[in-house]
Amino acid sequence: MSSVQKQGSVTTFEEMAEVVARLGIVPLAPLIPEHPSVNGLTLAENWHTGSELDPWGWRVRFPGEGLAGYGKFIKKKAVLVSRDWLPAYLAAAGSPHPLEERYDSGLATREALTVLQIIRENEGIETRQLRVLADMKAKEKKTAFDHAVTELQGTLDIVISGVKQRLNADGEQNGWNSTSFETSGHWMSEAGIRPFEGSREEAVAWLHSRMDGTWKPEAIAWISKALSWK
Repeated sequence: MSSVQKQGSVTTFEEMAEVVARLGIVPLAPLIPEHPSVNGLTLAENWHTGSELDPWGWRVRFPGEGLAGYGKFIKKKAVLVSRDWLPAYLAAAGSPHPLEERYDSGLATREALTVLQIIRENEGIETRQLRVLADMKAKEKKTAFDHAVTELQGTLDIVISGVKQRLNADGEQNGWNSTSFETSGHWMSEAGIRPFEGSREEAVAWLHSRMDGTWKPEAIAWISKALSWK
């Protein structure tokens, strides 16, 4: 096992940023065989401490600082994709058709369409407000809402752009922080990232060229199968 794969080999955000930049795609928890994850590289005692060494906080620093796109991109699991790899990854793994076309073809849910339209009009919207505007605040609609935002991340229509503090009427912090969302195109534009110029096949070839010699063969084979890359 290489040093980059050893538990505790990464302590700081800057060290993790180097790993993400080098590997391009790093899941938050173990997902890709023979491939590092944020959880697998860090010490358990640093998680959820609220300190600078807390990897749970890093997950939103990456999109906040424009270093990596973040969301449930692969098999409904949270993944970081470096800013250099994201354009090609979006072209290779995202849908080539607008959500409206997918919905008309029965390939997307009405809830996903509703949620995406709201995010487009309110870039950076946080979860609670999004549920209100989507008329999905009721407890019995939470599952449908969760499925919709996960669906949109899986198709790379949206990314998790950060977290926002929940405030009460007096402006005081109230409850857990809330996840915020942006469309992928808006997040990339704000981060100064240009779209990939080329076909899906060219994007896959670009990603494979970066993986070769850096990723283990088992990891390349797994992600290629998971995302239907040839």
